[in-house]
Amino acid sequence: MSTTKTPKSAFSRRGFLQGTGVAGSAIGLLEQDAQAQSLAAGKAVGPGDVAIALNINGKATNVTVEPRWTLLDTLRNKLDLTGAKRVCDRGTCGACTVLMNGKTVYACSVLAIDAQGAKIETVENLTAGSKPHPIVPAFVNHDAQQCGYCTPGFVMASKGLLDRNPKPSYDQVKTALGGNLCRCGTYVGVRQAVLEASKAL
Repeated sequence: MSTTKTPKSAFSRRGFLQGTGVAGSAIGLLEQDAQAQSLAAGKAVGPGDVAIALNINGKATNVTVEPRWTLLDTLRNKLDLTGAKRVCDRGTCGACTVLMNGKTVYACSVLAIDAQGAKIETVENLTAGSKPHPIVPAFVNHDAQQCGYCTPGFVMASKGLLDRNPKPSYDQVKTALGGNLCRCGTYVGVRQAVLEASKAL
């Protein structure tokens, strides 16, 4: 009876699984890099999910979305930042207003993929510190909120105005907030709130 041992094969199931795991990770990183290069070059990406990086309220945030997703969809459904409201979803009511690089924009009209590289500020940031932004208590003092759907948009539009012009006149406030609608009719209270907040800045 022969006692010669058959040499073991270098191939094993464990080695195969480890190898495919490493290869899969490498492919995933290469795909993300390719997506980033395509975005930088202005080439089409999708239709599947795309990894993007956003700067929201001073924090770098990585998220995966379809290229068709708006900034509003991404904030609410991916990042749980639900302050910006979906009301008209047509860029006419202002309930989804956020600040991008200091400018007021409708988040429902901006693709998340196009918001990369911009500094995005949402209403959640106005109460993130030890003391809220002056516009927050001013809205309460003047009953500038009713049902609440339009309120976050008005607050952000007001903040954007005060960042540009810390001491606006009543007419300047009225003009600056012309892109925001309130079906409850709290316009006078909102305008007075902005004027009060300007005194506290």
